[in-house]
Amino acid sequence: MKTFYVLFVSLLLTQNYRGEATGSVFFIDGSSNQYLRPRSEALPMSISEVSAAVSALLGFAPSATLTADGSSKLNRILKPNPFERPRAAFVLEIAGADETYSAHSFLGNAIRGSISSDSYKADIELPESEVAVVSLNEPSSDATDKDMNEFASWLGGSYVSGSAEPLTGLLSIPLTGVANVEFHLEKEAERKFALNLLDLYKNIRQAVNVHEDLSHGTAELTVGRFGGIDALAQEYGQGMAKQGMDVLIATLSKLFDLLETSHKGQIVGVIVLDERVNQESGNMLSVEPSSRSSARSMAEVEGIPTPIIIAQVILVRLTLAWLTGIILLIATILGVYFLMNMPLTKDTLLYSNVKLD
Repeated sequence: MKTFYVLFVSLLLTQNYRGEATGSVFFIDGSSNQYLRPRSEALPMSISEVSAAVSALLGFAPSATLTADGSSKLNRILKPNPFERPRAAFVLEIAGADETYSAHSFLGNAIRGSISSDSYKADIELPESEVAVVSLNEPSSDATDKDMNEFASWLGGSYVSGSAEPLTGLLSIPLTGVANVEFHLEKEAERKFALNLLDLYKNIRQAVNVHEDLSHGTAELTVGRFGGIDALAQEYGQGMAKQGMDVLIATLSKLFDLLETSHKGQIVGVIVLDERVNQESGNMLSVEPSSRSSARSMAEVEGIPTPIIIAQVILVRLTLAWLTGIILLIATILGVYFLMNMPLTKDTLLYSNVKLD
């Protein structure tokens, strides 16, 4: 009996552990365009359902493995019209962050979901030829003190170069209501955090440049993972990690404004807070090329005209235009001829008074 009780408790604890939330996700709508439904209560979501939502935001059908329950959750997040999608998404995972930061104004008005699943990986299946993907994980191998100073000035802060080596100075960032937060770049964890911030800034600026060069109709996905918070938490604990998170959220708020301006509001942000710590794994969300296409895209692409078909259509239109013009010209000439040769008699209704008895 005692053994059965121990097994029962162990099974119960295992089930509770499996159902425990491993993070949160926030869907942030554009300020000028509304692609999401009004905010409601937090939704429990799996990471695969988050990837399906990103696919739908980009205008593509979610994976065929999406369950009916998952489709219902997407309907509670996205507006129902499939032809009104932003076709652009900014997706960022933040390692080592928890939901205590959800009170920040940048996340406060977002649609929130809690991620609870045994799986920490999901693919965003997208047609490779129809989507421009910009990775936020590209490191700045040639970063200099000048780059860090430019970034600090953009945030309203300052950077004082170190005397020994490049990128070993003091980064100071002002935050509303608190004193400046300082990061000493000669320390490894603080240096990693600051360089992660710089990479995020430069890669999003790159995404803006890519958007300006793209043709109309191409979907855009800016995606990556930020590991600087996890580095601060491991080295200094949650106190320093909270300060770093405050700086990161303030930076994200300005960067998302930058993306909104370049995309004219046609973009949705997806912020994933991954509560797991000491994780060396890669992105929870990975982009996977797929041959599938959206129903809307298939309708637009179906029957793409060849040069021969285009020439035939132009010939038919020109022939119809000339025939219509010739017919109108003949009708006009005949009308003028009969009008000029109309007999001028008293019986002609055009030139006599009509008497009604």
